[in-house]
Amino acid sequence: MSQHKVALLGVPVDHNSSFLPGASLAPARIREAFHCDSSNMWTELGVDLGNNENWVDAGDVSFADGDRLKTSQKIRATTLELIAEGKRVLSLGGDHSVSFPLIDAHAQSYDGLNILHVDAHGDLYDDFEGNPLSHASPFARLMETGRISRLLQVGIRTLNDHQREQAARFGVEIIEMKDWDDNAQLGFDGPVYLSVDLDGLDPAFAPGVSHHEPGGFSSRQVINLVHCFEGPLVGADIVELNPHRDINNMTAMVAARLAKEIMGRLLVGG
Repeated sequence: MSQHKVALLGVPVDHNSSFLPGASLAPARIREAFHCDSSNMWTELGVDLGNNENWVDAGDVSFADGDRLKTSQKIRATTLELIAEGKRVLSLGGDHSVSFPLIDAHAQSYDGLNILHVDAHGDLYDDFEGNPLSHASPFARLMETGRISRLLQVGIRTLNDHQREQAARFGVEIIEMKDWDDNAQLGFDGPVYLSVDLDGLDPAFAPGVSHHEPGGFSSRQVINLVHCFEGPLVGADIVELNPHRDINNMTAMVAARLAKEIMGRLLVGG
């Protein structure tokens, strides 16, 4: 079976977080969990990541200074370079603000890009606390570009009037957590980017996040979603791990498990 090339990219940014810092430490913690001897390198669908030369760890995006705009530009440029090399990119955040430049780079590279977004929050604020690049605003910035064909958000459980208005404005499809059906058949026409905010999971499964929102997905539900949605996966990110709030590296291990399953699909998927 032919395989795609995949690059693992760390994006250690949390200066756009609105509540607690710490997400900039996440890429290193997820990598530690990814390679931890307590588990192995096989995915559930049978890809041996420990014996596969088609993926590479591209390290972390490096930043010369703390300028927020330049940070976004550097993330976008680094991602575009990896895509130009023929690699599919799996990124480890970082707060959710990193998804704006990450996904925008993919939208510039893949016509008709769709987004599948797993989260407790819609992240559609026009700007949050005066910051249009906030981790609460990336999907508003993306939809403004006009380059996104479809945005489907699942697991949402914090909608307010402003975000409902934004969703209507941009034509965003939302399956709130209260309406989730494990038998839902999610399918996309065209390339898909998957963005997983770890607070989309219930805190019982992922306590190491800045925003605890009870009533979310189980680890099993998110893994099943990764395996089962229909459409060619071309890129993904896992964001919002806050190691300061983690318990015995539990959330880091969840993130690493998701990274392995996503990487397996990126390598062999359509």
